[in-house]
Amino acid sequence: MTTLVRAAALTNFFEVARDLGYNPQDALRRAGLNRALLENPEQRIPVEAAVALLEDVARSSGCLTFGLRMAESRQLSNFGVVSLLISHQATLRDVLTTTMQYRHLLNESLAMQVEDAGRMVIVREEIVSEAPARQSIELAIGVLFRMCAALLGPRWRPYSVNFSHDAPPELSLHRRLFTCRLEFGSEFNGIVLAAADLDAPNPSADPAMARYAQRFVESLPRVNEPSVVLEVRKAIYLMLPSGRATIDYVAQGLGLSVRTLQRQLDEAGASFTELLDEVRCELAQRYMDNPQYNLARVSELLGYSTPSSFTRWFAAQFGAAPAAWRARRKRPAP
Repeated sequence: MTTLVRAAALTNFFEVARDLGYNPQDALRRAGLNRALLENPEQRIPVEAAVALLEDVARSSGCLTFGLRMAESRQLSNFGVVSLLISHQATLRDVLTTTMQYRHLLNESLAMQVEDAGRMVIVREEIVSEAPARQSIELAIGVLFRMCAALLGPRWRPYSVNFSHDAPPELSLHRRLFTCRLEFGSEFNGIVLAAADLDAPNPSADPAMARYAQRFVESLPRVNEPSVVLEVRKAIYLMLPSGRATIDYVAQGLGLSVRTLQRQLDEAGASFTELLDEVRCELAQRYMDNPQYNLARVSELLGYSTPSSFTRWFAAQFGAAPAAWRARRKRPAP
């Protein structure tokens, strides 16, 4: 099953490329896309193609902040019909809940979760993709940060923005866009804020408009309903670094019993164990390519309690022990 995203997710792609003096024609061709596809905001395009496009452009243009540059000029209206519903929610908690509820209308690969952490909460965001998605992740977190800032104004006071990838050489854009602490090499991608801030009121909220927008969004054709397989994959992405990617926790997060989740996966021709291994393989390559993570840390982020268990799993999946695999990746091509 191909996961799709609205072309609106790349709304200002051409403008940012032009400002850099970069012609993206070759990158579009390599991703299997073209200008006409991206100019229709409601066009659905494969997520893997969108992710590959942004990574290719960042690499070939030499601009490691390409995704964040796109986020900097993004508007709430780029969310399409969902933007009206989001903009009239009463509190930040409602804004985030609504965004998570209807994220499949925006980007089927976007995984979001609000996790309690004592007096703080973590708003986790991930892009479910087989390939590294640094640019797409920075774009998604940048858009979410700007959306909250636009709605709440001075009430938007996050503690930190966290990225699992390493920091770029130049951080001026990150510091300008994210007016809070920056943490790279983190165990998650997302935003940390005080739990009390979830109840910060949205001054532009209008309950009547929210009800109208809710009815309108619910009346839309249900052509992009999320599949149980994709929702389980998203949940595993979010829960794996914290060691909670078990079928019990995933079922609870999806509001299902374990038996119901197993039945739905059986009907879809999938199993929880297979999906867990798929996600681990995708994340393992991301983590192993990050020099900030030693092998013990990679083991923890993939949910293994002991490095030896991780080593056995990794060797079975990739045909080499983790240390040998990483050394081979570092070795320059002949």
